[in-house]
Amino acid sequence: MNGLSDVRLTLHAPQLQDEQHVFQVIKAPAGLSGWGLMWHRSRTRRALLALDEQQLRDVGLSRTMAQREGCKPFWRS
Repeated sequence: MNGLSDVRLTLHAPQLQDEQHVFQVIKAPAGLSGWGLMWHRSRTRRALLALDEQQLRDVGLSRTMAQREGCKPFWRS
């Protein structure tokens, strides 16, 4: 890494930690099987992509954060 990369990581570290925290809070219901968990992820990610700007602000997400999480394949956590 060069010095510029180190500076960017240092400056953006709190923001990255906040984003990771937001998506760690969203948990699937307990007791889901493998297929149930994948179905749950698929449905909730589609719903996340359908939120408008006001709804995203209400839950504390930016459009970029919602796009990043919503576009993940359902088999990835």
